[in-house]
Amino acid sequence: MNPRFPSSIVQPESLLHSTKTKLYQAEYFTQILDHFNYHPQSYQTFQQRYLINTKYWGGAEKNAPIFVYTGNEGDIEWFAQNTGFMFEIAPHFKALLVFLEHRFYGKSIPFGGDKEVAYSNSSTLGYLSSTQALADYATLIIDLKKNLTAEDSPVVVFGGSYGGMLAAWFRLKYPHVAIGALASSAPILHFEGIVSPYSFNNIITQDFKSESENCYNVIKGSWKLIEDTEQQPGGFDVLKNSFKLCKNDSSVGSIASWLETAYVYTAMTDYPTPSNFLNPLPAYPVKQMCKAIDDPSAGKDTFAKLYGAANIYYNYSGSATCFDLNDDSDPHGLSGWSWQACTEMILPTEGNDEKSIFPPSQWNYSDRATYCKSAFDIVPRPNWATTEFGGQEIKRVLKRFGSNIIFFNGLRDPWSGGGVLKSISKTIVAIVAKKGAHHVDLRFSDKDDPEWLRDVRRKEIKIIQKWINQYYHDLSH
Repeated sequence: MNPRFPSSIVQPESLLHSTKTKLYQAEYFTQILDHFNYHPQSYQTFQQRYLINTKYWGGAEKNAPIFVYTGNEGDIEWFAQNTGFMFEIAPHFKALLVFLEHRFYGKSIPFGGDKEVAYSNSSTLGYLSSTQALADYATLIIDLKKNLTAEDSPVVVFGGSYGGMLAAWFRLKYPHVAIGALASSAPILHFEGIVSPYSFNNIITQDFKSESENCYNVIKGSWKLIEDTEQQPGGFDVLKNSFKLCKNDSSVGSIASWLETAYVYTAMTDYPTPSNFLNPLPAYPVKQMCKAIDDPSAGKDTFAKLYGAANIYYNYSGSATCFDLNDDSDPHGLSGWSWQACTEMILPTEGNDEKSIFPPSQWNYSDRATYCKSAFDIVPRPNWATTEFGGQEIKRVLKRFGSNIIFFNGLRDPWSGGGVLKSISKTIVAIVAKKGAHHVDLRFSDKDDPEWLRDVRRKEIKIIQKWINQYYHDLSH
């Protein structure tokens, strides 16, 4: 059981491949390995990459703001190239843009930059944690402001998904460094004992069911059909031909997983305009999947319907001739998340009730623990994140000491079940979009964006402006 990634970065938007568009330049910061201990090995260092854009900055002499993206579990360039909102609002605020890469990802690899060494065992991977990453960010931001003679420039942090969790936690842990945070699709409540483990897949179920009852029924009934077909003589050949698999060594389990992945990530990225985020997708891809399933030309051939739906996610560009279900490559450098999902990021998503679009199952912590013991010879700490950052009774707690956080969630995003969906105070604001998907507000704007999305961004800009105005008022007095 390999835990899911909370974020969905893979391919940059096509517009950013233009050689005329230089969004940033890469820099490196000498970062300490361990911020919390004083053992000799703690003082080892590594080169942490960050991306910087000075084009719009008003300068240190004007105390112009600094907007910082708190990097996720992957190469920071992917995040920067898919966070168009920051680039689009930078001219208005005259903001410096900085994108920080998370340790152990991209090119920010400790132990001499050797990923094989850094990922070799739990002794080296033990330095990969959210708390270390947040301390990295604080250290780098303070040093950068000093070097720019911009100590009085206000910092606002931005993040989506796991990066959104980090942005919110950064504001709470380092309020002297950042005056506010935009935490988009940040499932900071998606931990055991706070959110139902059935929430994630229930939202996916509703996404498909709201498009078409037939679509929901076909997918829901398909799992047993796949299993029964596999057990018949020659059944695998039927599946192989139906789904145009590239190899003969695929199993029924991998076919089911392949289809489930398509449904999950299509629901997450059910954007109102075409995207090239996970894969090239049309606008509202869940609707397009259900159109393929409801297509009368497929008759009663369930596998033809499922193949049509899978093609929306895996082959919308039409370039694939077959599918390799056993492809376990990691071209985007996301493999470190398996370690984080075995230590502190225990996000239960595998529960399925009888109404679920997926086969009924229960979330079982022991399954995760068994996987983690096998993979890393470690025991997870399922309650550490909420011990370190909070989460229980969050409204009662944060209204007393927290401030200046925007929580955006789109209700078509399965991670929204673990998000903050109601405002906590006048300065801890929840913005909820009924038709929104995973951190859709951070994407580049599009001429075909619906009015509700434009309104979300206007609200966010207005709130951020208020934070900065208040900061300048306090600074002048």
